[in-house]
Amino acid sequence: MSLFDLALIKKYDRFGPRYTSYPTANNFKALTQDEYQAQVVISNMRKNPISLYCHIPFCDTVCFYCGCNKIVTKDKTKAEPYLERLFKEIEQQGALFNHSRKVEQMHFGGGTPTFLSNAQIIRLSEKLQSIFNFTDDGEYSIEVDPRGVDEDTIKALAQARFNRISLGVQDFNVDVQKAVNRVQSFEQTKAVMDLSRAYGLESISIDLIYGLPKQSVQTFETTLDQVAELRPNRISLFNYANLPELFKPQRRIDVLMLPSADEKLAIFKYSMDFLLSQGYVYIGMDHFSLPEDPLAIAQSKRQLYRNFQGYSTHAQCDIIGLGLSAIGQVGDGFSQNEKNIEKYYQRIDGGELPIIKGQIINQDDKIRRLVIMDLICHFELSFTKIEQTFDIVFEDYFADSLFGLSEMAEDGLLEITNRSIKVMDKGQLLIRNICMVFDAYLALSKTQFSKTI
Repeated sequence: MSLFDLALIKKYDRFGPRYTSYPTANNFKALTQDEYQAQVVISNMRKNPISLYCHIPFCDTVCFYCGCNKIVTKDKTKAEPYLERLFKEIEQQGALFNHSRKVEQMHFGGGTPTFLSNAQIIRLSEKLQSIFNFTDDGEYSIEVDPRGVDEDTIKALAQARFNRISLGVQDFNVDVQKAVNRVQSFEQTKAVMDLSRAYGLESISIDLIYGLPKQSVQTFETTLDQVAELRPNRISLFNYANLPELFKPQRRIDVLMLPSADEKLAIFKYSMDFLLSQGYVYIGMDHFSLPEDPLAIAQSKRQLYRNFQGYSTHAQCDIIGLGLSAIGQVGDGFSQNEKNIEKYYQRIDGGELPIIKGQIINQDDKIRRLVIMDLICHFELSFTKIEQTFDIVFEDYFADSLFGLSEMAEDGLLEITNRSIKVMDKGQLLIRNICMVFDAYLALSKTQFSKTI
């Protein structure tokens, strides 16, 4: 499989959404409590299973590349008042949803969820289990910083029902780590992975970033060799987007140390070729998995989905977002919580849900969302499927979009037949560009997105 065509990648090198949702979160507007609860009513009528997302915003050190919504502090006492409000929010949300509905997914993200003590992680998990109806075989994951994690932590995660962990690594090169203020040894990471496997956490994901300061193809080769030795089930290979005007910690990165655009592409190409040679399956965008992983299996069965946590195997779930800045997807709407912790506390203390914005999607949004999801998850699109689902004539409805794809078709990124679109191998890396042609909001957007490659 030849995915990497340098000339085409340079030609289509532009900024664009990651399509963890459609419409994308930058389009969210003010959303009232009543509007959200109306979507919960729709959700309860449909009886879809539930996915729970809990945001833990605290980190004890700042990684200079980070663009997440976080609070950097070494004061562990800040966790308890946050959990107090989070528990109240869990009770508020739990009262809205039919208890017969099953929780198939749970994810703790951040920030750094392991900023919480072991006892606090167990309490939070048990609180969720006391309010919601968990399945016995669900997918329960947590993001872990290997620094400071020991055997007791892994024991606590297993007790809290987690069966999947995601480890931030980014790069094992010490010079790169120092440049981004995240020094983390290979040995630390391996120890956490070995313990996780010993305690029955069945899936381990590793996050890597290319384009960081002091990186080169040669340095990243060594990191990838070490990753191959660890053999994680999933690998996310993120493109570092240097946006210091949006993310304050990035102002501490020396831009003169960043790899050139050509070197960055060379790192990505080497990484892609290496991971494929190691037997990993290219899922899409920046995700790889072992062929026996549920992500690869879901893709082969055309059951893959994409949401705010990335690619997912549970397309049918409604997502309840809990905690500071958390995003949910319930009924026909998206919602996002307050991003300021003082205001989040005020809303909870006042007996309100902390939801401040979101979007109720219309019929056009639903049509375009299915088109984008099929393309970004499966690299092909059936016109007949869209027509039968929404009672439209695809060629008429998307006449402008099909015209917009014509140059991409000429460049061999995709093939358009009279009833389908099929993304070719060298178009797969540019799938965001292809999806952008169907995005009705993009032309009006003022958001600064990351580069598509």
